[in-house]
Amino acid sequence: MRSGAGWPARVEKWIRKEALLAPGDGVVVAVSGGPDSVGLLHLLFGLSARYEWRLIVAHVNHGFRAEESEREAELVARHAARLGLALHTVRLDMPSVLAAGGENPQAAARERRYAFLLDVARRTGARRIATAHHADDQAETVLMRILRGTGLSGLAGIPLRRTISDGVELIRPLLRIYKSEIEAYCEAEGLEYCTDSSNLQAKYTRNQVRLELMPYLKQYNDKLPEALVRLAETAGSEDSYLEEQTRLLYEANIGRRDGAYVWSARWFAGVHIALQRRLIKLILSYLAADRNSMDFLHIESVRLAILSEEPVNFRREVVQDIMLAREYDRIAVHTMVLPPRAYVYELGEGLQSFTIPETGVRIELQRLEGEDPVAGEAATYTAIFDAEELFLPLIVRSRLPGDRMQPLGLNGTKKVKDMFIDAKVPPSLRERIPLITDARGNIIWVPGVRTSAMGVVTASTRSRLHLRLVMPN
Repeated sequence: MRSGAGWPARVEKWIRKEALLAPGDGVVVAVSGGPDSVGLLHLLFGLSARYEWRLIVAHVNHGFRAEESEREAELVARHAARLGLALHTVRLDMPSVLAAGGENPQAAARERRYAFLLDVARRTGARRIATAHHADDQAETVLMRILRGTGLSGLAGIPLRRTISDGVELIRPLLRIYKSEIEAYCEAEGLEYCTDSSNLQAKYTRNQVRLELMPYLKQYNDKLPEALVRLAETAGSEDSYLEEQTRLLYEANIGRRDGAYVWSARWFAGVHIALQRRLIKLILSYLAADRNSMDFLHIESVRLAILSEEPVNFRREVVQDIMLAREYDRIAVHTMVLPPRAYVYELGEGLQSFTIPETGVRIELQRLEGEDPVAGEAATYTAIFDAEELFLPLIVRSRLPGDRMQPLGLNGTKKVKDMFIDAKVPPSLRERIPLITDARGNIIWVPGVRTSAMGVVTASTRSRLHLRLVMPN
């Protein structure tokens, strides 16, 4: 349907069905002065008494087209005054801004425009911001994304609604209405509007798509805009479903530990490829400063690295200082974290507890005279020594390259690094596990891995030193 007669009723029905606006809502209406925004303003005003909406008109003068921009501002002011609505305006000297910063003109103008609209919404207590994006805008957007190469999310096009700040939602009530319908409505209602001359120049990509590519492609399908809009609706529904499934998988299977997102490589291998990619994209979006930098190639390289069986341990940068690490079955994605600084601390006589400042790891010490070892205690992070056979005081320190220890039950020494590997201790955990040495520098305990042949408790032991390592939560 392309006549201007019936679309206001369709929009009203759509607003109710999608709950775009609730009775009594405050609505900032972005009005540029063109037919689309003028038509939207008058449509919402005609319904406002019935639904008790409080409308606020907002207009941005970007300063690109001096005299023309002034006429648009004056026109918007006349519409607001005629309807008795509050008007908020701002003048942006975008030419000067762009000359100074070298930003993309359309992106820079859009960023500042939405910042102003959000500011107006906050100052007036409005919960909604309404813009006049229509079906032709949707068709052009989908076609532009196809040309760039996009996935299902991109094919969904312009969203009907999106939250832009706490308590403020951006809505697009005209997204199913074509420009010809809106213009016909304005003519029938005698609504004055302006024509933006820059929209007639093939200077920007969107204008080239609208003025050149779309007419050319309509030779092959005269209903191309309608077909692209249907594609956006279909893709949007399917994208929404897949996003929901992705979040359910995320909540059930992805953990958060020490600032890292952690999951099982075996579990991930059994997830459908479409959801694998979406999970990676979701996790990276939580960590990346610029989401636009995460393209298909980045996401796919992460996915393939996770699925690869070799090597079983690796660490590599993905993008923007985001690290991907594999430790046997454990996959972790986190921002780049520097290893703790080297440290050395003495565990003096009578000390019962000491927390290493660099890592938060705590060491508890207990000396028992003439008693049996504590029975039933978990041995992973505990060790018991004959205190009289040790050279005291003990030292707690970080690992050093080439560290070696003589493990209990082994002739000769072994590299601490190799002991970590044999015990399959994750590399990230190795950074936090300290070494305990005697006063001569001999390593007597690698917590969670091995104790040394020094200070072994025997039947004749009279004084026992109990050590326990407590990892931070």
